[in-house]
Amino acid sequence: MWKKSLFILGLLTTVFACQKTIFTGRKSLNLIPNAQLNQMSLAEYRQFLTENKPVTSGKDLDLVRRVGNDLKAATEVYFKAKGLQNDLKDFAWEFNVVDDPTVNAFCMPGGKVVVYTGILKVSQNEDALAVVMGHEIAHALANHGNERVSQGLVAQLGLTALDLGLAMSNKPEETRKLILQAAGAGTQLGVLLPFSRKHESEADEIGLYLMAMAGYNPNEAAPFWGRMNKSGGSRPPVFLSTHPDPSRRSENLKSLVPKAKAYASRYPVPMSSKRKGS
Repeated sequence: MWKKSLFILGLLTTVFACQKTIFTGRKSLNLIPNAQLNQMSLAEYRQFLTENKPVTSGKDLDLVRRVGNDLKAATEVYFKAKGLQNDLKDFAWEFNVVDDPTVNAFCMPGGKVVVYTGILKVSQNEDALAVVMGHEIAHALANHGNERVSQGLVAQLGLTALDLGLAMSNKPEETRKLILQAAGAGTQLGVLLPFSRKHESEADEIGLYLMAMAGYNPNEAAPFWGRMNKSGGSRPPVFLSTHPDPSRRSENLKSLVPKAKAYASRYPVPMSSKRKGS
């Protein structure tokens, strides 16, 4: 079954090789069909939840799921408005919290989101949590995992789109491990391997638009990342290792707030019922 799917993958690479990133329009290399990447990431996500301690009830879980569903709604409104709703057909959204003091959060390809309790102490409010989750969801929507996979395959295996299918068929397990690690679904460095600074900056921008459309205050983004940078004292969280320079990041986010508010006006999303009553 694996070899058969790899053969099909080889036939499809020329179709998926170059795509435009949502919101920014940046061209990126995407050699792997998203449906296949999402499926592999789902298996790793389930394994992660068996090895960690999910929060099964309480205000933290309720908050994360409420914010997550608002961001999901914003995503769906925007994609539908752009005629791109089919791009979300392989997403199976899920929002979970794990009881872990690590300052971290992630979204795997396909919409599987995990927030660590440690980052909730830094976020401090609902708008800042939307900054975190919007940023992580943006990585998935922008296919950053796929792009990293594709770059890894080309760089480490010396492949082109034309010979990718043959090489993967000859070395299925080796290539599968590379895909999982490059996609951020491997376990060598925790759950996610670091994204590049280019990806982090792009996720900042897209996440800001998403949170604004979902009804959250984009002005909370710069203060949140400032708190994040200070949360580790002299050694900021590993989570920030490949993120943009703090001062430059703050300036960039502030400059994008008017554009984020314009997106919110153009693509309004109804707030969740609980937020309306709060």
